[in-house]
Amino acid sequence: MSERPSSAERNNSAGRRPGESLHVRRQRIRRRILIASFALIFIALGAGIYGLQQSSMRISHVVIYGADQSLANIATAAMQGSYLGIIPRDSVFFIPESRIRDALMTFDPNIAAVSIFRNGLTGLSVKVDYRVPIARWCGAAPLVSVASSTQQSVTGCYLFDANGFIYASTTGAPLNDFLLYEPLASDQSGRSSTSTGAIIGATLPHAAELPGVFDFARRLATFGSPVASIVARDDEIDDYLASGTRITYVLGNEENAFTALASARADLNLSDGSLDYIDLRFPGKVYFKPKK
Repeated sequence: MSERPSSAERNNSAGRRPGESLHVRRQRIRRRILIASFALIFIALGAGIYGLQQSSMRISHVVIYGADQSLANIATAAMQGSYLGIIPRDSVFFIPESRIRDALMTFDPNIAAVSIFRNGLTGLSVKVDYRVPIARWCGAAPLVSVASSTQQSVTGCYLFDANGFIYASTTGAPLNDFLLYEPLASDQSGRSSTSTGAIIGATLPHAAELPGVFDFARRLATFGSPVASIVARDDEIDDYLASGTRITYVLGNEENAFTALASARADLNLSDGSLDYIDLRFPGKVYFKPKK
């Protein structure tokens, strides 16, 4: 007959230490489990970071749509470096989309929007949309003789888009031929000597109201003479016709101003330059002054 193991032998076989209470033993087991868990987490993180460093998980080629392929170099440069010195920015899982957009739009202000799509695990597709030039902005209000001239120079003018964003000083073919004059928010004194660096990237003060202003200007062409230039002065607008006549109305009141002007159409000739100005600032009233 075999002898029964002693209690000490039973404790040792169960991993117990002599004189160790159940509470202490449970704490020791929990510590071991915690240490093992942390070890597994660190191993998993290390394996993940190692995997992200592999070329098969990093962007190696960029394709540009809607623009010159040379912009791929700008996008690639924006993905250089790493997050916290550990995770590469060109990892397919951590693409710095905002960084790429900022780099492309800073490089070329003509770009209005950038869309970014993953193409597999190593490719990136970038779609570029360019701004549409609405008209030319030419600084603060000039002299009346300049604004009303039919031979206006666009030297020193800038293109702006539908949001009133000034983005280029190059010549182009905007949707509207007339020129816009108004001071920027930082130059309300009426001066037009603003540096190019401060102009590009600025937004026109009355950007939200410009669609109505431009629609009114286009409708004026039905009276026989197109608008050559528009001057924004605080809450008033001056439309200078190619014929030399100035039409003044309150900003935002385009519809009422046009209705009043149409009602007096039989008494007005806007095509021959015989009128100095027409004042539509007062509801239901049309004031005009013939040229001497």
